[in-house]
Amino acid sequence: MNTKSLSSAFLALTALAAAAPSAAAGPAGSPPTSATQDEAGPSYWIYVAAESDDTVDLVRFGEGGGELVRRIPVGILPSEIEGPHGVRVSPDGRHWYVSIAHGMPYGTVHKFETGSDLEVGDTTAGLFPATMDISPATGFLFVVNFNLHGDHVPSSVSVIDTVSMTEIAQIEQGVMPHGARFGPDGMLAYSVAMMSSELFEMDTMTFSTRRRLRLTEDNATTAAVPPEGDPHAGHAGMAMGGASGPAASPTWVQPAPDGRHLYVALQGLNQVLEVDLEAWEPRRRFHTRNGPYNVDVSSDGRHLVVTEKTNDSVGFWDLENGTERASVPASARITHGVVITPDSRYALVTVEEIGGNPGRVEQYDLETLERTAVVEVGKQASGIAFWKME
Repeated sequence: MNTKSLSSAFLALTALAAAAPSAAAGPAGSPPTSATQDEAGPSYWIYVAAESDDTVDLVRFGEGGGELVRRIPVGILPSEIEGPHGVRVSPDGRHWYVSIAHGMPYGTVHKFETGSDLEVGDTTAGLFPATMDISPATGFLFVVNFNLHGDHVPSSVSVIDTVSMTEIAQIEQGVMPHGARFGPDGMLAYSVAMMSSELFEMDTMTFSTRRRLRLTEDNATTAAVPPEGDPHAGHAGMAMGGASGPAASPTWVQPAPDGRHLYVALQGLNQVLEVDLEAWEPRRRFHTRNGPYNVDVSSDGRHLVVTEKTNDSVGFWDLENGTERASVPASARITHGVVITPDSRYALVTVEEIGGNPGRVEQYDLETLERTAVVEVGKQASGIAFWKME
């Protein structure tokens, strides 16, 4: 293990004494105020990546507020900001993984134990590895290689064996893939390509693309692309606007718990698109505020929550009738990631903030839509992963 990783492990063990105080929500835009955990209710534990601090923060929420439990340094180069972006917890809850986006020339993925937060492995991925997910069926981790600083050419999804921490395959994708997520049974994976406006469905056993869907501004011009065809042919106009209209610029894909639908954030169109997985075609479009970026669906199938990144807000939708319940201004600038607790009670949202200000994690009650807690974390808070509820 490299020097920075050893130092990170030592600091992680001693960080409890230096953890920041807990915080609860104040009025929109106000700094957090102190609060204590309500031991009568469940606690929700999450990991949050801070891109501009090279840390992953362990945060706990409950009915009485939230607190920063531990700050874990990550990365390889002590003198560089390496940009941890995606974070994910294994299905058994024993390990968590973080993608380090700014590599020389490639990025890396690192494996840590939950609880101790000690690093136990790492591997090289592709250019700018970003969001990722782990199959509950195979244990393989799929991480999109976003290639933020490269040319606008097709990129890939890296397939990583999480036991040996070895990259075993790369699946070709569109331009700037993002938002990798598995379906409920872990046999199919999904991602979107931001600059070529495509949705991909991948087979987790054969490491191949099964289906592709072009994402456009209306259902009439949305078309499936056969796997044997060229997924990039004729997409230049769509990606940059032109004859096909404004770019869809998809940034996230989230399968529904029932395995029948998935939801795609179309940042360029200010929409979230519902796709019927059996028919492989769009069904409903939800018109959001500016910049829908990440989405999540509650396990009971009732709630769709959307981070409206450039509007500094969080959108809440009723999936039963397809109506918007509210768009709530965040407590700070630039909403990013979202995860809904397994009991469908709360949405937990990361807020990047700007300049040298710390990022934040906000807790929203899904029944009242009130912001019930805010915790300050590292700068440019982005990726968020749920660990456990107890």
